[in-house]
Amino acid sequence: MQGYGTYRQRTTPNPEAAKGVGSMDAPSWEPNDPELEAAVRRYQRSLNTPTRRVQLYLKRPIDFVLASACLIVTLIPLTIVAAVIRLESDGPALLRQRRLGQHGRVFHMYKLRSMFSTSKAKFNVDGSTRLLANDERLTRSGRFIRRIGIDELPQLVNVIRGEMSLIGPRPDQDFQLRHYSGHDYKKLALRPGITSFAQVEGRNALPWRERIALEINYVEHYSLWLDIKIVMKTARIVITGAGSYNA
Repeated sequence: MQGYGTYRQRTTPNPEAAKGVGSMDAPSWEPNDPELEAAVRRYQRSLNTPTRRVQLYLKRPIDFVLASACLIVTLIPLTIVAAVIRLESDGPALLRQRRLGQHGRVFHMYKLRSMFSTSKAKFNVDGSTRLLANDERLTRSGRFIRRIGIDELPQLVNVIRGEMSLIGPRPDQDFQLRHYSGHDYKKLALRPGITSFAQVEGRNALPWRERIALEINYVEHYSLWLDIKIVMKTARIVITGAGSYNA
């Protein structure tokens, strides 16, 4: 199995990985599509080994216990941040977004609002969301919570509910499925995560195609030890705020 530290050396210069792990056009699937779920499950079964199955079985109770503890610890700080968001600008502090979950099923992901409520979404040509460091849509508090990732903490509720994991491929918005190509659907084989392989390897500073390639690599080489390494690297990202915005 390929180690965590060797992936970027292998894939970054690989044009096929940057294009979406293959040149084949993706079928015209829709969110919650039974055919998409069947394709993801077939791929998932092809990866199964006894060791992998045991580690994935342990992943869920670990997620539940840690997410519950983290939510208790962060509940008061989150309440304070939410109050600041409400005082600074009109609109709700907590957002619900339709995201692609495991097997292509849609769920509502929670997130603290970091932009003015009147702001409209912007997208890059590849279908990924566009956000620059000097983006005028961001509130003052929004710049801070995005830099250190506090805006993602409400997703602890999604983890407790079993819709997400602490570590896993970052969930795309449901309509972004139409921009998938080749074997991009493979990233849907695991529960999406609050933090991910792509988050610690460059985050939004990476092209979307490269982020997807990193997420698929995580799926294919999953282990609890890889999760531990991602958690350790996430701590550094939180401190430095690296990769918060598009390059």
